[in-house]
Amino acid sequence: MRANSQTLISDDLRERIGKARRVFVLTGAGVSAESGVPTFRGGGDSTVWKGMPFEVISSARMVVRDLALVWEWFDYRRDALKRLTPNPAHVALVRWQDKFDAFTLATQNVDGLHAAAGSRGVLELHGNVWRARCTRCDARRDLGEFDEAVRPPVCIVCGDAMRPDVVLFGEMLPEDVYERAASGATECDVCVVVGTSGVVYPAARLPEIALRSGAYVLEVNPEQTPLSAFCHATVHGAAGEVLPLFGI
Repeated sequence: MRANSQTLISDDLRERIGKARRVFVLTGAGVSAESGVPTFRGGGDSTVWKGMPFEVISSARMVVRDLALVWEWFDYRRDALKRLTPNPAHVALVRWQDKFDAFTLATQNVDGLHAAAGSRGVLELHGNVWRARCTRCDARRDLGEFDEAVRPPVCIVCGDAMRPDVVLFGEMLPEDVYERAASGATECDVCVVVGTSGVVYPAARLPEIALRSGAYVLEVNPEQTPLSAFCHATVHGAAGEVLPLFGI
């Protein structure tokens, strides 16, 4: 099925979502872009900052090579996020959480907008720019607990330097978070993939897990993606326009 966000969601699709008991949602950069969050991409269309491509300044090796510069880059990114607010897609998913018997929300976004909208227990697959993580003991702290003038922040547990609590190029996703997301995908009867290109693994494997487990898979995206061919239905449109149309 293909639909335009300017038309009503089909009765069949609305009924299928409305009657679901266990729902798994995966969101990507497209959802945050509707709030004005800059999208950083690698390759030929890479963002360059102080002469360094995004995939270099946001890499694991740069943490070792120049942690202060990494903090400067992420402080710059956070400054761009400070005035941004959740959009109707974030708000709609808060209502979804209260609707279903079981609801799992996993996101590839690091901006914290799902939690800002009111979503609880968000599985942040790639971390969160508003947190710091110790380079030694892995203790995590909200950046609001630290003096912004002190970079890198100092861990209050072991006294070592802290780094941004995000997954950088060359790093694996946090195993416990991914396992909880995979469990949600395995156990759901409906999987909704929103605003993600479906090319960043292992996050893109989650809809595949849901599909293999027998779930109905719905994609919401303005464009065709590599996932489109495997979904039971695709609604072409912006997440902030489409998700509220389900009336949940």
